[in-house]
Amino acid sequence: MKRATIRKTAIGLGVAATIFACVQVSKIHSATLSTETGLAGISLTLDKYYESTEEDTAVSASIMEVEGVTQDTVIGPVATETPVVSETPEVSETPEVSETPEVSETPEVSETPEASETPEVSETPQTSEAPVEEKEEPVSEYANVGISIADNYVNIRKEANTDSEVLGKLYKGSAATILKTKGEWVKIESGSVKGYIKSEFLAIGFDAEELVSTYGTKWAKVNTTTLKVRADKSLDSAVLTLIPIDEEYLVEKEYKEWVKIVVDEGNEGEEGTKGFVSKEYVDIRVEFEHAISIEEEQAELKRQEEARLAELEREKERQAEEAKKQASSTNSSNSSSSTSSSKSSTNKSSSSKSSSSKSSSSSTSSSSSGTVQSGSGSSIANYALKFVGNPYVYGGTSLTNGADCSGFVQSVFKAFGVSLPRTSSAQSGTGKKISLSELQPGDLVFYASNGRVNHVTIYIGGGRVVHASTYKVGITTSNLYYREPYCARRVVQ
Repeated sequence: MKRATIRKTAIGLGVAATIFACVQVSKIHSATLSTETGLAGISLTLDKYYESTEEDTAVSASIMEVEGVTQDTVIGPVATETPVVSETPEVSETPEVSETPEVSETPEVSETPEASETPEVSETPQTSEAPVEEKEEPVSEYANVGISIADNYVNIRKEANTDSEVLGKLYKGSAATILKTKGEWVKIESGSVKGYIKSEFLAIGFDAEELVSTYGTKWAKVNTTTLKVRADKSLDSAVLTLIPIDEEYLVEKEYKEWVKIVVDEGNEGEEGTKGFVSKEYVDIRVEFEHAISIEEEQAELKRQEEARLAELEREKERQAEEAKKQASSTNSSNSSSSTSSSKSSTNKSSSSKSSSSKSSSSSTSSSSSGTVQSGSGSSIANYALKFVGNPYVYGGTSLTNGADCSGFVQSVFKAFGVSLPRTSSAQSGTGKKISLSELQPGDLVFYASNGRVNHVTIYIGGGRVVHASTYKVGITTSNLYYREPYCARRVVQ
């Protein structure tokens, strides 16, 4: 009975010691987790700690495990050795359980350097560069070009106001380079004129591009020594003529590998020379009409008036020459008829000769081989040059209002009393055939396609000719070899 009492007492003391040890361990652990202050504040800190975090649950679980181990140890066979319970040195250390550094500190989670810095996201370089891509919108090659869309023309003024001096005119379809913008005005340069125009009268940029085919003229410049002009878009096609390096020709239409050009327009009853050249051997450019200054406009009007007066003056001279010939013939006839009757047979013979001479003169004047005074070849050439700049008109014969190639030549020679056929092919049979090396001013030079003459010019010297070329060019001068010459004729001595 007494032994049983002692055992119960020993067990009770062991349990009490174990509980006491657990409480001590809890206090030590709580102090370790919460603060490093003195023992006096451990219980308060412990209560506060247990109310705050979920990590305490893990810690409490660890303590319970330690408690269980302690109970098992205490309830072992040597229950009377309470010093083991009271020392609790190994239990109190529990360094690994109490520190739990990785759970409480969580340094890597709280710092999250990569997540918080997010340098690439915050800078958003690609998002900010989006406007740069928008700036790469198509830019018109005519961004600095303005084409006049005025009904007739728009004035170019010295200053940006309607009261300023007028320097020139930009006619409809003519183009100008835009130098700067000043409100509703733009400063432009075109030809020899530089001044201001209201922007409302100009098509600029993409709007100007839409007008290129309407007002722009394409030219093809030969970049090889000699280029063949063919009847069709094929190397097997017939060769119409040969054209030399550096000469330019009007482009009628562009194709992928070929360009159709106009060498010459036709004349009455005859087709001109239009053919195809390989795109590889020509350089193409677009040309617009440009502004004309007030001085240039006045000079052009003066030139036109001089040409008109020259034509009138030449016609008066021709009529005077014809009248003189008629008077001379009449005087000769009257003189013969007043001779004595004894010489009637002689008078009849003289009258017959005079009539024959008059008929011959008339025939010569109207024939294709008519002659004029010596040195008149240069006079004819100089006279023809007075009409350079006047228009080409198919079927026309007017030196001022427009003519085709053969009509131009016919009218020029008619002014000197020489009658020529109407077409170039017929004119090529007049006068005397000469070589190109014998050419003199006033001689005729002919050109052909497929062996048939379809264009005529007047040689003016210096390796150049004057002729009515195309609708775009009008009456102009060209290199003698702007296309391959076919033959040359001299109709005046």
